Amino acid sequence: MKSAHDLVLAAKARIAEVGIQQATAAIRDADLLIDVREADEFASAHIPRAINIPRGLLEFKLSNDPQLADRTLKLVLYCKTSGRSALAADALREMGYRNVLSLSGGIEAWQAAGLELLTPNLPVFE
Repeated sequence: MKSAHDLVLAAKARIAEVGIQQATAAIRDADLLIDVREADEFASAHIPRAINIPRGLLEFKLSNDPQLADRTLKLVLYCKTSGRSALAADALREMGYRNVLSLSGGIEAWQAAGLELLTPNLPVFE
């Protein structure tokens, strides 16, 4: 029986990952930057320009939105540490998307590198 870790390792063997050093250039060149985390995770902090399509909805959203159906779109995906984005990138590869990258290390690597994050401005109640 395979574990989630086994599935992620297998997916990472089939997809392309982009390291944090090349991430800003890859994102700049991408048609879409997709955060595959859940909505509450996205709301707490996300990479500028990212749109949120949770992992569980990704295949359905891309299949049902004519603007996202183009299999030549340049997509960069990320999640918390890169497990979900690797699985998502592998699923998109299976669907015929040809230009998909997963951000190695996810948003945690992005944050550790000191790169910009968008966070909510919450009101102060004092």
